[in-house]
Amino acid sequence: MSFSRAAKTVAVLAVGAAIAATTGCGGSSGSGSGSGKTTVTWSTWGNPEELARFKDFEKDFGKRHPDIKLKLQAVPSYSDYHSKLLTQLSSKTAPDVFYVGDDFIGKFVSAGVVSPLNDKMAAPDSKAKPEDFFDGLYGGAKKDGQIYGIPNDANPEVLWYDKQALKDAGITEDPAALNAQGKWTMATYLEMNRKLKAADKAGSIFYNWYGSTYSMINGFGGKVYDGGKFVGNTDAKSREALKTLADGYQNGTFLVADNLPEGNGSDVQFIKHKAGFSAGGRWMIDTVKKGQQDNYDIVPFPSQTGQLMPQTVATSFLALNKNAKNAQAAWTFLSEFVSKDGQTVRLKGGGNAVPSVKGADSVVMEGYPAHAQTFVDARDGGFANYPEEAGVPELTASINDLLMKLWTGKVGFDQAMNDLGSLVSAKLR
Repeated sequence: MSFSRAAKTVAVLAVGAAIAATTGCGGSSGSGSGSGKTTVTWSTWGNPEELARFKDFEKDFGKRHPDIKLKLQAVPSYSDYHSKLLTQLSSKTAPDVFYVGDDFIGKFVSAGVVSPLNDKMAAPDSKAKPEDFFDGLYGGAKKDGQIYGIPNDANPEVLWYDKQALKDAGITEDPAALNAQGKWTMATYLEMNRKLKAADKAGSIFYNWYGSTYSMINGFGGKVYDGGKFVGNTDAKSREALKTLADGYQNGTFLVADNLPEGNGSDVQFIKHKAGFSAGGRWMIDTVKKGQQDNYDIVPFPSQTGQLMPQTVATSFLALNKNAKNAQAAWTFLSEFVSKDGQTVRLKGGGNAVPSVKGADSVVMEGYPAHAQTFVDARDGGFANYPEEAGVPELTASINDLLMKLWTGKVGFDQAMNDLGSLVSAKLR
C-alpha cells in the first residue's frame, strides 16, 4: 500500500471497525502468543479496503507458516501514525515490522531505529533480493549503500483525465492518444488547462506534495537537485514551472486538493466533471469507479518534447525494528510481504498500487484503466523522493509548507524563491 495523497492530508474515516475485524487488539512486540506460535506484530495506516487486502495476505501467509501469528496494529491517520510509532520505539513497545512513509524514512534511518537489511536480503533463501526491486524506488531508505527499508509497492503519480470535462471545454484531442504519438507536451497540456478554465472548470487538481511539484518541474525541463545541491529555486526552467503553478493556483486554473472543503473535495469535483485532470496514483481507481468509469483514463505528466520524462513515484517502506524480539520470524514476514508473490496477493483485482518488485506487473494490466501500461512505464523510469531530501528529517514537509504560502498568495514569488533557497540550504548543512 503505497500511500495516497489523501491519506497523507486527512484522517481516514471508518477504519476502526475494519481494524477490529482484521487484527485483534494492539500491543507491543512479543515472541509468543500462548499457543506455541511466535507472534510478529506489524503496523501501518490504511483505509478499510486496504486493511481487507492485508487480511487476505495474512491468511495466505498463515497457511505457509502455521508457527507464526501476525498481529496488525493500524492507525487511522497518516498524520498521527509516525509520531505514535516514534513514541513506541522510544519506549521499546514498537511493532517488530512497520510501514514508514517516504517523507519520514530519513528520520527513522537517522535515529538508528531500523535494522540494516542488506545481509538478510542477499541470503540464499531470501524472498526479497536487492535486485528484485526497482532501484529508483529506494529513495531515502538507502544510505551509504545500506538498505533500511524495502518499498512494499509503489504509486507513480500520473494525470487522470475526465473525457466529459474535456469535451465540455471544447477539447477534441485525447491525451492518451497524443501520448502514444509522442505529442503529449507541456504546451498542449497547459493549453487544455486554459480551455477548461474558460469553460468554468478547474484545469487540474494537485495535492501539495513533492510528487506533483517535482513532476511539473521535470516536465518543464528543470531540475530540483543538481550534484546534490538544491537548484529548484534558481534553475530558470524550474522557476518557470513554479511560477506557472503559483499563477494557476491563484487564478483558479489549478486547485490545491488539500484546501478544498469537506464534502466537495478533489474526488467529488472530479467525478462531477468539474475538473479536467486530477493527479493521482492507482488508488484513484476506486474513486473514478464511483462515476462513469469508462469516462476516465490516465496519461503521464507531460514533457517539453512529448517523450516520457522521469515521474515521481509515491513509495512507502516496510522496515524491521532494530529491537525486534524475534527478528528471524519478523524478517520472514517482511520479506514475503514485499516479494513478488506477496505483492501479487495484495494488489490483484484492482488493487490500489503498482508492484515495486519485478515480475508482478500482471496485476496492473487487468483491464482498467484503458492505458494502465502508463503506470508501469512511469514506475520503470520514475523515482522516489530525492535521496538528498528524503534523508533530512522534515525537509519535505517544510518545503511543502513554504510552497503552500506561495500557492495561496501569502508570499510573493521572488520572496518565496529566496525563502526556499535559505530553507533548504540550512537543513542540508
